[in-house]
Amino acid sequence: MNARSDRTPAPAAVPRHELIADAALTLLAERGMRGLTHRAVDEEAGLPQGSTSNVARTRAALLEAAVRRLAEREAAVLTARERPGAGRAEAGRAEAGAGAEDAGAAVAEALSLALHRYLSRHRELLLARYELALEATRRPELRAVYDRAGRAFREPMAAMLAAAGSADPERHAMSMVAWCDGMLFSCTAGQFHAAVPTRAALRTSCAELLDGMLRG
Repeated sequence: MNARSDRTPAPAAVPRHELIADAALTLLAERGMRGLTHRAVDEEAGLPQGSTSNVARTRAALLEAAVRRLAEREAAVLTARERPGAGRAEAGRAEAGAGAEDAGAAVAEALSLALHRYLSRHRELLLARYELALEATRRPELRAVYDRAGRAFREPMAAMLAAAGSADPERHAMSMVAWCDGMLFSCTAGQFHAAVPTRAALRTSCAELLDGMLRG
């Protein structure tokens, strides 16, 4: 059973369209794509039968709603701070002209925090993302929505690396996103799923990769 913080929010906590999308993400994580039906979403969300059909009449519309809600919830995970202003201070040091070593350390700190939070508290979102990613390879209309959501993460990554001194931020962003995705998959559904790596281990691995990029 997942922790309550990663479950569908209580009905009174969110608007109905968000409640339905959250229920869809829970079902994708727990039952896979075959378990996602309008009736199952109604039941998971605790809503009267037919509620999901009123919001998302087709399966395609339901999947698109799930992708958009996933992007919103992932953004909340990635931008949350352990202490007020921590991320702003790190970004400020890079923008103020900190050296490559200091700037790279700030990026490694921020990314390791986000990855560790994701792996330790939000595995349900990762499982839902993998289900949607595979489905997007079969549905061109969903692919477009999925890719638009992904740009919201790729572009800030490139900007962060540029501020840290990257000579080729677009290419380096691809490498960093691939590393982050690979780490998340390996520790959720791959060979290293049994234990969550420590934040220190994630920070060290990230710093090693960044060191090669920023000094290259």
